[in-house]
Amino acid sequence: MKFDINYFLSDNVVGIARDLIGKHLFVNIDGVVCGGYITETEAYAGARDKASHAYQNRRTNRTEVMFMQGGRTYVYLCYGMHALLNFVTAGEDVPHAVLIRGFWPTHGMETILSRLGKQVAKSSLFDGPGKLTKALGIKTTHNDLDLQGDQIWVEDLGLNNLKRKIEVGPRIGVGYAGTDALLPYRFVLKQ
Repeated sequence: MKFDINYFLSDNVVGIARDLIGKHLFVNIDGVVCGGYITETEAYAGARDKASHAYQNRRTNRTEVMFMQGGRTYVYLCYGMHALLNFVTAGEDVPHAVLIRGFWPTHGMETILSRLGKQVAKSSLFDGPGKLTKALGIKTTHNDLDLQGDQIWVEDLGLNNLKRKIEVGPRIGVGYAGTDALLPYRFVLKQ
């Protein structure tokens, strides 16, 4: 069952980022359903977070979706080549988001491996946000989708025993954010 919209409306973006570990991310791209459980996330605390695209309430065409009510996708292009998937959280005008950085596939493995040009699944294929979107077929055209819809959604399939295996640390690639780069907003499932 898809997550209720209220799940994404919490102001506790760090709590949501941690809680998403072990939850299943599904996509339906071109009529093919693929997915797997989330293994890595990062929280971005909107206007007060120097690492956030919406720091100081910076509103642009790209970030506008972050200011919408939680429960939507925020997909943007990084380095001109990688589409990165985020989930918008909190209420309207509170631009929190969770970057989905990694997953382990459980559904649609043949399609996932085909998208990657691989024949065998290895954890190193799915441990980065650009790798995740490539494997799942997510592109910038999947920006601003309702997570209650039929293209991208999240389910809890009962992997709750993973919670004690979560490592917490600073986010990756946000050194420009000064002390905010050191915040413990990254969550990774220990292998």
